Amino acid sequence: MTWENFTREEFACKCGCGRNEIRDEFIDVMQEIRSAIGSALIINSGYRCPDHPIEASKDEPGEHSEGTCADVSCSHRLAFRLNKAASNHPKITVIGVQQKGGGRYLHLGIGPAKPGRPRPHLYSY
Repeated sequence: MTWENFTREEFACKCGCGRNEIRDEFIDVMQEIRSAIGSALIINSGYRCPDHPIEASKDEPGEHSEGTCADVSCSHRLAFRLNKAASNHPKITVIGVQQKGGGRYLHLGIGPAKPGRPRPHLYSY
């Protein structure tokens, strides 16, 4: 499968293993959002394997290890536009906002509700 503005490799685990179990459905949603806002989107973190340091430190795997989310680097106006487009997308079930300091991004996901993980959900770091 191909997308106009994304490659599957952009969503691969960044721990060095190269695994990539990102779901096509999620990349489809990201492409729809990218097309709606008309701005390039940089994927900071997509799929994470169980050995990725962040996932390995958790009691149970998170949304990244399910291939249903990504952290998108953005700030200021782009963050506002991305948040608005994601909030209006029917498949986005979670938005996490990190807009302070040097590593600003939005966490966008399509995962279902689970115990301890309500959906829809909006949170800040």
